[in-house]
Amino acid sequence: MKIQHIFFDLDNTLWDHRGNAFSTLKEIFKRQEVRDKYNLDFDDFHREYFTINERLWEQIRDGEIDKEYLRKHRFYDSFLFFGIDDFDLAQAFESNFLDEILNYNDLVPGAFEVLEYLHDKGYQLHILSNGFEEVTHKKCELSGIQNYFQTITSADEINIRKPQPEIYDYALKKANASPAESIMIGDDWIADVEGGKSFGLQVIYFDVFDDKFEADEVKVIKKLIELKELL
Repeated sequence: MKIQHIFFDLDNTLWDHRGNAFSTLKEIFKRQEVRDKYNLDFDDFHREYFTINERLWEQIRDGEIDKEYLRKHRFYDSFLFFGIDDFDLAQAFESNFLDEILNYNDLVPGAFEVLEYLHDKGYQLHILSNGFEEVTHKKCELSGIQNYFQTITSADEINIRKPQPEIYDYALKKANASPAESIMIGDDWIADVEGGKSFGLQVIYFDVFDDKFEADEVKVIKKLIELKELL
């Protein structure tokens, strides 16, 4: 059956979460005078934060923790790594981060061109994100891509995350799409590729960070613009 519905992951697939988060955290770090108070360099802090945050998001994806745990620990644990036991500072980062990251809305290179191309080809486009519901829609709106999508689904809506089949079932029913006519595109091998395949979707893996996952039956792209050659 011909592909009619394309489901995109959002963070780091279309919306440049890594870049936008870096800019946001650098601003908060400066405002909180962390370097002066604790003799901590931003690049060192960011490197450790990135590692801890990625691990926590993997635990959320795998159902080991909930988002409240992540929001309590990602900054606290990052500072604690450097011997800074300051829960109030960590929570100041957390509360400001979710608000202020929406001040930065850079997209992954090629996003607008690809969405315009797929729209003009007649595909029905959708977002299926594991991100927080309270910011998923705002990211799409403020970055200017909201109107390309027929549906925008956050896993928070049913509190079940990719790769679990229930969130795929929910998103496809919301889009009035069948697995046979749908494809999933994303940068998370487990959530997007293995999750999509298990539910019967075709998949394209966007290896945006050069993680080098591969499987014989999975198409891999390194740049978003490559989708124009595949769809």
